[in-house]
Amino acid sequence: MAASSSSCEAAITCDQATGYLKPCHEYLTGPSGAKPLPAYCDGAKALVSAAATPEDRKTACECIKAAAQTMPINAQNAHDLPDNCGISLPFEISPDLDCNK
Repeated sequence: MAASSSSCEAAITCDQATGYLKPCHEYLTGPSGAKPLPAYCDGAKALVSAAATPEDRKTACECIKAAAQTMPINAQNAHDLPDNCGISLPFEISPDLDCNK
């Protein structure tokens, strides 16, 4: 397994993953039913582009899960973000994520 670790390392870092969603903070912690501003969607789209490999997606998932555990995420807004921004996230923004799936 150690021999394959270099090919399985994620290129994305936690700072990058959470940084992409930083513009979304107001939306993700705000009242239900809000519509995301274009800047929120730009960040989410950048995250999708940056998390191109399975390793990147798992790393981004773990980082976002950890960040979501430190703030009061509005579950409805987090769930609606991909649809409202016209993107497909490979995971939900939630403190209860299972990043092994």
